[in-house]
Amino acid sequence: MRTQQVGLTRGGRDADDGWEVAHPLGGSSLEGVAMAGFRARAAAGLDMRVLPQPAVIVVIGLGETRLAVDSPCGHRPVTNLVASMTPGPARIRGERVECVEVRLTPRAAYTVLGVAPHELHGSVTSLEDLWGPRARRLGARLADTGSWAERLALTDAFLTERAAAAPAMSPEVAGVWDTIVARRGRVRITDLAASCGWSRKRLWSRFGAQIGLTPKRAAMLVRFDHAARALSSGASIGDVALACGTPTSPISIATYWHSRGSRRAPWPR
Repeated sequence: MRTQQVGLTRGGRDADDGWEVAHPLGGSSLEGVAMAGFRARAAAGLDMRVLPQPAVIVVIGLGETRLAVDSPCGHRPVTNLVASMTPGPARIRGERVECVEVRLTPRAAYTVLGVAPHELHGSVTSLEDLWGPRARRLGARLADTGSWAERLALTDAFLTERAAAAPAMSPEVAGVWDTIVARRGRVRITDLAASCGWSRKRLWSRFGAQIGLTPKRAAMLVRFDHAARALSSGASIGDVALACGTPTSPISIATYWHSRGSRRAPWPR
């Protein structure tokens, strides 16, 4: 594993929101994995609604961190969590939050989580449901580690070890996902099926089994995520609607963007 360098963000939106953020400048050793460390510096703590995005999010709480997840399944206190790409209506709250967040592409999630993304059942759940006692032990080790550089390097090593012993996603499914992302969701399902030599039915079945979404739903998710990023950069709603293609109307983008505006969360997009 290559040496990690960590840059601590002290300024901009994160500092204004009361969060100390540490990023590994060298990135992760694994493709499709991004991580950061977060510490709340204000009394307000965390209060966020979880919204769909083209990544699986893992949050590992440190020390005294306690998170409360409210969803249609009820209220659940957790110290760590994993959120699927389409988590359904859920709200996460916490005070004095200190955590490591890991953002996984579907291919990386398939490798390091130990389950295919579709087995997350569109939910926000405790990481211990997937990793058992190993999730608690990892959190304890991170809490006992003195610096963000060491914490992020430890997390990277843990994920790398898991990936080394895990099966890889089907190359055809991985290739279709990469195409959807590269084209920002503006794809035709027939063309995707042809690119891997499958029928539409076979693509629908294999892609859904490993990604957890249909190809059409995945393309829509990527398209809207790109729209949200463009809007956050200052683009107008009308321009974003045109850039994202006719299936994405200005009204639907506006609704999506306003819902993102209520997302008070430390972990970045």
